[in-house]
Amino acid sequence: MTVAGDDGVLIGREGRTGRIVLDRPAALNALTHPMVLRMTEALDAWEHDPEVTQVLVTGAGERGLCAGGDVRAFHRDALTGGTGSVDFWRDEYRLNARIAHYPKPYVVLMDGIVMGGGVGVSAHGNVRIVTERSRVAMPETGIGFVPDVGGTWLLGRAPGELGTHMALTGAAVGAADALLCGLADHFVPAARLPELVAALSRGAAAEVLPEYAGPAPAGELGAAREWIDPCYAADTVEEIVERLLAHGAPAAKEAAEAILAKSPTALKITLAALRRARSLGSLEEALEQEFTVSCAALRRLPDLVEGIRAQVIDKDRAPRWSPATLPEVDEAEVVSYFTPPESR
Repeated sequence: MTVAGDDGVLIGREGRTGRIVLDRPAALNALTHPMVLRMTEALDAWEHDPEVTQVLVTGAGERGLCAGGDVRAFHRDALTGGTGSVDFWRDEYRLNARIAHYPKPYVVLMDGIVMGGGVGVSAHGNVRIVTERSRVAMPETGIGFVPDVGGTWLLGRAPGELGTHMALTGAAVGAADALLCGLADHFVPAARLPELVAALSRGAAAEVLPEYAGPAPAGELGAAREWIDPCYAADTVEEIVERLLAHGAPAAKEAAEAILAKSPTALKITLAALRRARSLGSLEEALEQEFTVSCAALRRLPDLVEGIRAQVIDKDRAPRWSPATLPEVDEAEVVSYFTPPESR
């Protein structure tokens, strides 16, 4: 493959396949603003290029496709009042929508870790491939943030309340559960990915994939719907936790404990965002809602700074949330996060 690479992305072609390689393996291919712009430029150029019939997106290194956005930049902007994060989200969310409506096959290998922004550049595609190494998650509540990149749209449309479980706990799921939740389309064993990539340089995804795709190893969420659906159907995060603790299943108790470790404010905003997203008419509307919430969180939610500090910067894994408990969160404050700035 002949490639042109800068800004953490390699762009090139193999046969009639346009190749995008996220190339920051030391940072688990975390997205930066220049990476988002480079991906957008490539998709724009290939859309009307008759020599490119499909796109293939992969991540460099052995650990995963993409661990999300560059949260250190979010932390810096939240502390200093910078606007870089807002500019990044605006272009990132536009890219997410672009991917969802791309007119050519957008093939993405969701091998290894695929989290946050990594979900945004993969799960909106139309040919999404997972492996036995895949770990797919929207873990934003653990850093005092709220699922974005169209995550509320995707998780809000997962079967039953599986998406609510993933969003509140931040739990990572494997291949079978990603397929079940509608975040992926095909399972291919990781050992066969090099063969698949080579085959895609010679033929169309629809013709090539049947030779490589097969059933995924058994997942966990299908059987867990017995407790997930009734517990997460509650109207508030407090009641969800109460139902989980009262259910009796060990996994339900573990889910409750995972939720209680997250930012109380972020949890309540997340549940509201998911429920609102279910009634929206398009991904674009969900992205607009997420942009409003993300910008508000950057300026007003102290848990974003604290969560990134605890999980990424100091790595003490001991965030001090404010407020510290779910009952202390002001419901009117939660609603205010959904008011666009010009109307506030």
